[in-house]
Amino acid sequence: MLRPAAPSRFTGIRRGRARIVLAALAALLLLSLTALAVPGPPALDASTGVGSDVQTDLMLYEKIVGGVKGGDNYYHVAADALRAGQYPLRPFLTFRLPALATVLAALPGWLPPRYLLFALVFLVAAIWFARLRPIVASPVPAIASALLLVGSMLAFLQGDLAAFHEIWAGLLIALSLALRRPGRWIEAVAVALAAMLIRETAALYVIVMGVTAWIEGERREARGWAAALALFAAALGLHAWAVAGVTGPLDPASPGWAGLLGFGFFVKAIGLATALQLLPVWAAALLAGLALFGWASWRDPLGLRMTLTLLAYAAAIGIFARLDTFYWALIVAPVFLLGLLFVPGALRDLFVQALDRRRITVTRVPR
Repeated sequence: MLRPAAPSRFTGIRRGRARIVLAALAALLLLSLTALAVPGPPALDASTGVGSDVQTDLMLYEKIVGGVKGGDNYYHVAADALRAGQYPLRPFLTFRLPALATVLAALPGWLPPRYLLFALVFLVAAIWFARLRPIVASPVPAIASALLLVGSMLAFLQGDLAAFHEIWAGLLIALSLALRRPGRWIEAVAVALAAMLIRETAALYVIVMGVTAWIEGERREARGWAAALALFAAALGLHAWAVAGVTGPLDPASPGWAGLLGFGFFVKAIGLATALQLLPVWAAALLAGLALFGWASWRDPLGLRMTLTLLAYAAAIGIFARLDTFYWALIVAPVFLLGLLFVPGALRDLFVQALDRRRITVTRVPR
């Protein structure tokens, strides 16, 4: 039986509310199917889900890592590589933060970046298995969780993508989520700070976690997330200053980030970032919607925080991403499909309550 051992968020709710939730689920699935109307990324390789733009970006990042490994200054190397590839150099966010390139360049020859990537993948998988163990104790859910985790990490198991920033930031966000527990948040904040220093879009996750902690009354934790944001802001300021030193007003500017492609684009992007890319678009869209519903149905603080994180990135990708930046979805992909674990139990609870026709009979007892 696939249903996890933990009860869903919908256990024991009233019949009317159960029907409202089922209607909302139907609306979510219909909204997910808008992915059918979204054009695919340019020159997408159907076998790998990697577009030509991503492959070109990878060559750019690898070139920068090679230059830093040779002893050159990161910002000079990055500026030269961007100009050679006819990339925009303004605003300063067109330059990736130097943390990942510096770390990869410092690795000894006997330790290729792919081995470090695989080690992080293994660590994330082990921590999540440990976190889910109480609710997937029986063999079938355990096997299902393993398959769903592998399906979520399909792109992260490709060593050739080791120079890609979203790969590392996504894994670190997944690790941070699994490490955070009520009253234990320092490790989660530290890992999230590392994710932000690799890819600045990870700051959205930290904002979600900080706001959620504040709402839940976890003031010390909220201040911890705020401190991480402050440190990141300082690093970003230094980054902007360094970029200003190697760029000028004649350098090309970015076309902007206002794709306005909607929720359907997030669904398509998350499909391309996971094993859902192997399915027809309509099937991948429905499963993506069900996975999001599954996370929302898990009655656990981790389920709530994962759901809010997914919704935040869905909004950001739907509003700001362009067709050639579909890979932004990698940042929330590593454990996305695990949400499907909670769907059978949630649907069972909802249908039981929605179809409940029991009536209370009042019997008068004569005295």
